[in-house]
Amino acid sequence: MAKFTILKPTLYTKQLKESVAFYSEILGFECAAFEEALGWASLQKDSVEIMLAYPNEHIPFDLPVFSGSLYITTDSVDRLWEMYKNRCKVCYDIENFDYGMREFAIYDNNGYLLQFGQQL
Repeated sequence: MAKFTILKPTLYTKQLKESVAFYSEILGFECAAFEEALGWASLQKDSVEIMLAYPNEHIPFDLPVFSGSLYITTDSVDRLWEMYKNRCKVCYDIENFDYGMREFAIYDNNGYLLQFGQQL
């Protein structure tokens, strides 16, 4: 059986520079690679990596569309909430959920939903 080792989501955007700025300046990611000519960037924070890309001509793309969310677990969800709540569009405020997580959700500059959670 093949072992999966890591997941690196790629979010499509036509606002590559603005998206790199959002993830690095607001969320605290480090831009590990930025290839403007290729329309691609890689951002990292601790063990989380997110790639941003302008979709190639084989992929229809008008607006960012994603029917789910990126769920990032953390060891300090309250601290992140304080850092992000006034700098991002909030989907829902921080709260405790019956399934044992304390979490909140924001939207990135493209409208992708990012959830941050910590186990209670």
